[in-house]
Amino acid sequence: MRQFTWDDLQYFLAVARTGQLSTAARKLRTNHVTVSRRIDRLEQALSAKLFERNPRGYMLTPLGERLMEPAEIMEREAGKFQTEASGNMASLSGVVRLSTLEGFGNFFLAERLPVMAQAYPGLSVEVVTIQQIVSLSRREAELSITLHPPRTGAYQHEKITSYRLFIYGSRHYLARAAPISQREDLSSHPFIGYIEDMVFTPGLDYMREILPGLRPAYQSSSIHAQLSAALAGYGLCVLPYYMACKHDALVPVLPKEMHLLRDYWLSCHDDVVAAPRIRVLTDFIRREARAFSATFLGEALLG
Repeated sequence: MRQFTWDDLQYFLAVARTGQLSTAARKLRTNHVTVSRRIDRLEQALSAKLFERNPRGYMLTPLGERLMEPAEIMEREAGKFQTEASGNMASLSGVVRLSTLEGFGNFFLAERLPVMAQAYPGLSVEVVTIQQIVSLSRREAELSITLHPPRTGAYQHEKITSYRLFIYGSRHYLARAAPISQREDLSSHPFIGYIEDMVFTPGLDYMREILPGLRPAYQSSSIHAQLSAALAGYGLCVLPYYMACKHDALVPVLPKEMHLLRDYWLSCHDDVVAAPRIRVLTDFIRREARAFSATFLGEALLG
């Protein structure tokens, strides 16, 4: 066995985590030809086959599976080495992919991450808000924000914050619609909500708690589209307070009687949770969420 090049391990890890040369290449800011060549070189140096190639992508061999842990340990230690050598975290570099729910990603993180980007110019954060197509277990992301922590697997998880949702209607809609003074009045109004057979996590099934059996008249898989429909005056919509409060045109309906409480959970693989590039992002999310706690909880409507 020849001496292998340590740098090739980052290509091994990227392909192992994504299963695709092209996806790994984007993650590493290179092209698929380079990734393929590095994997071939590593296998030749080790005199071992690390991946099975098939039309669906690259699958780890049993040996490749066993080498994941030591490769990730080396990755973490290399990150620590770089950080210690520089004397500060600002010199961090690399890519972190975060899978998050659309609301948290687009209406909370999106306006805050640029601050972090300025502090850590060498660190690239990829935010994926189409959560149902990205899997933490398949290592398509290092971090994940969900409504429930993983039930199985070697993950570290913590509750980032709780948040409240209320029923909203636009001022224009409520001015022309039948009055709402009690819960029973809601059933005579059209609702905006998620597509029922595409609700990928139980926490998004709001109607079951608000009005069991009622089917939303306007359905979309996007919370942004639902918000737009509510602003356009289509009907009533269940929205997180931290999104709706930015729009004066939206009015909460029966806020003290009718609201839901949910939690955002942050999860990460055990083997990368201590990596400096991961730690700096988790610390940032935790700190920003804590500062925003009163708005997440909609305290202004319940006081």
